Amino acid sequence: MKKAVFNRETLKIELHFDKADYLTLTDAQKASVKSSYLWSRSGSCWVSRAKEPNLYWAKKVAAELGFDGIEKIGERLSFADQVERQTERAEARAERYEAHAENAEARADQLQAPLNSMHGDIAFFTQPNINTSAGRAFTNYRNKLYARFERGIDEYRKSEYWRNRAETARETAAAEKYNDPAYLDRRIKECKKNIRSFEETLQKYNQIYEKLTAGETVKRDYRGGVWTFDLLDERAGELAERYEAEADKLAYLLDRLDALGGIKFSQKNIKPGYIIRLNKDLCGTWVHKVVSTGPVNFQASLVGANFPNCISYAYAEIAEIVEATEEAPKAHPFKVGEAYEVRKWDGREWAKVTAKIIKATDKSVTLQIGDEKPFVRKPSESKYTPGEWILSITDAYDGYVRKRA
Repeated sequence: MKKAVFNRETLKIELHFDKADYLTLTDAQKASVKSSYLWSRSGSCWVSRAKEPNLYWAKKVAAELGFDGIEKIGERLSFADQVERQTERAEARAERYEAHAENAEARADQLQAPLNSMHGDIAFFTQPNINTSAGRAFTNYRNKLYARFERGIDEYRKSEYWRNRAETARETAAAEKYNDPAYLDRRIKECKKNIRSFEETLQKYNQIYEKLTAGETVKRDYRGGVWTFDLLDERAGELAERYEAEADKLAYLLDRLDALGGIKFSQKNIKPGYIIRLNKDLCGTWVHKVVSTGPVNFQASLVGANFPNCISYAYAEIAEIVEATEEAPKAHPFKVGEAYEVRKWDGREWAKVTAKIIKATDKSVTLQIGDEKPFVRKPSESKYTPGEWILSITDAYDGYVRKRA
């Protein structure tokens, strides 16, 4: 029996073949299998390390080994079922790791017990080595107890290792990330982006289908491959399945976010100058000052930092408002009549030109180069140097000027 299957339940590829077939593989082929697959004793097959959508190398290895196509089996789990299964498996892992930790600790106690029983017997530890039969026997016995004690220390380290693994597994089982609005917001944006990509690709597939129906030949890649109806149906079918799975995941994440009360902050209730605390702040004294706000994200800098760089955040990252004092918009320092020499592409080379400010408002300036049509630019405050403003005039690497307020 030699077949490759895609398990919709685990979203992984499985290679099923007899041990005799595996033994006939070359060392290079065996290494290739082990690089992309892991042996599953419960399934008696090789299971891909990666899962959908990162199955390129697993499919490539299967094709190189001569597997004729990949059969699909099982039913896709809803995202809610996947989370539940992940939780159950994490709980099982935590219990297993706890058992490993307890066993290691018991072995450590057993190994160190003989030497611990000698505590208080100063002579046992301080007696010098005596070159007699009884002296050598005592020295060997004491050295054995020391060696057992060292092995006990190693077992205690193993115990600590397994307890840390158990703690991590319990954190996964608790699924706390699905109670974090910031995490949910990031995953929702990611799902929406994937769905848009799927829709665009499906639309391209429809265009290819129409061309094939009209009798045209459509190239598939730079190596000279062409699209066929069978290949197009296979790719479109796989993408449609992934589209449905991503839509199901999006619905689950949106439900979780709604259950938490949604995103409480936005451009409507966050203003420049507000002092806020972010969800990811590990120290309760860390606060940020809002520098600017937009419809999707806002910029803030760490209060009290030596280099208060402005960083863009999503509104879902805000944990609370510490101080709601709105700051009046800062006026840029660029004035009417100022002229700046920069470089501009004239169609053949970068040439020096003089741009003059002919009009200025609180937010923008209007510049003119010679008799050309005036254009508007919006100065921005430097993210790295407080009090310094930047005015980008041309696309040249030095087509901007800096000025302090």
